[in-house]
Amino acid sequence: MSSQNLIIYEDKILYEIFLEIKEFLKFEVNFFTKKDIDRIKSENIENYLILSYEIVADLNNVFKIDRSPLNIFNLIEKINIKFLRLKFIEQSNVKINNYNLDLNSREIKFQNKRLKLTEKEITTILYLINKKKEVSVNELQNKVWGYQKELETHTVETHIHRLRKKISQNFGDNEFITSNKNGYQIN
Repeated sequence: MSSQNLIIYEDKILYEIFLEIKEFLKFEVNFFTKKDIDRIKSENIENYLILSYEIVADLNNVFKIDRSPLNIFNLIEKINIKFLRLKFIEQSNVKINNYNLDLNSREIKFQNKRLKLTEKEITTILYLINKKKEVSVNELQNKVWGYQKELETHTVETHIHRLRKKISQNFGDNEFITSNKNGYQIN
């Protein structure tokens, strides 16, 4: 993961204060003006938090502060908490091709569409993604459902069928989970 970037927006004095204490901070500090703000999008800057006295249009992760006197230690504590939240949110999002799997909300997203998933569906998807190859029904039965290999059941096939149907109906994707004689796979 890249380092965390605090962007001080349009306040040179606050930026200079942060520069003086930079060695004690757990994040990088940058100064941006209105003309610099498009760099966030064009340079694909990640893990940023914009510290500003105003709302900055079209950007995420803006931390608006008051113009009242600031206690720098309280401000740094709040900034660190914001970075922790951003990291938590980032870690809960799993990219699967053109889809985003949000583990917190238990949703899979594609473009502007969202689909709620069950815990078992998420576990199945994560297992298939991590394997990066076909996974047999017996392996899914054992590793995801915790069933004995000898147990005769169609639980895996039924769940995979329902999951494929949900994804097909919501996103029009019949190839999200593929199958062959060796098992199931997410490409």
